[in-house]
Amino acid sequence: MPIDTPADASLADGSASDTVFFGIMSGLELGSFVPGQRLVETDLVAHFGVGRNSVREALQRLAAEGIVDLQRHRGAVIRRLSLQETLDVLDVAERMTGLLARAATRGSRNRPQVQALRASVQALVAAEKVQDGETFSNARRHFYRTLLEMGDNRELRRLFPTIHMPIVHAQHRLASLRQMRLDDYRRIATAVLAGEPDAAEAAGAAHVQNVRGAILDRQTA
Repeated sequence: MPIDTPADASLADGSASDTVFFGIMSGLELGSFVPGQRLVETDLVAHFGVGRNSVREALQRLAAEGIVDLQRHRGAVIRRLSLQETLDVLDVAERMTGLLARAATRGSRNRPQVQALRASVQALVAAEKVQDGETFSNARRHFYRTLLEMGDNRELRRLFPTIHMPIVHAQHRLASLRQMRLDDYRRIATAVLAGEPDAAEAAGAAHVQNVRGAILDRQTA
């Protein structure tokens, strides 16, 4: 077997780092990782089957995106949001999701993108029907990726993934949220496919408003 060149080694390490990075992000949504949890390097090495350097690189990336806090003497801990921090995230997400949906109407006449958006909604419906959390999570990510592609807005592509909604959903696991999200995604898709920017923006913002309402209702229950 040939020895890796420096470039090859870098690519291999990046792939392993991605495995850890996206594995933790997916685990947050599925509940296998939770806010406040300490992430032990040796455990992550064993869990993901990667090297320690790849784990450290992934943790640095997660810290840069605000998903984990790197604490002296404790290592990495998945960030836990206060109620006010949660509301602050939702304020940003409301505006960004509305803007995302508005921009996506630019692609409402692009047949491959239209088909991709319809397929993502169908996948969400199928996953919800059989209560498959992992498939629903994958379909949700495809839904948002398709909206970003339809909008073709470089700044949205850069900024939208930095919103800390994965922590919000991981910290506030409400039974009503997944069905609510599915209903909201259908409304967003309907407006986007109709090429109606005002309706799409309103539907995107309303989705985050519904998430905020569900979280606040539980706080006062």
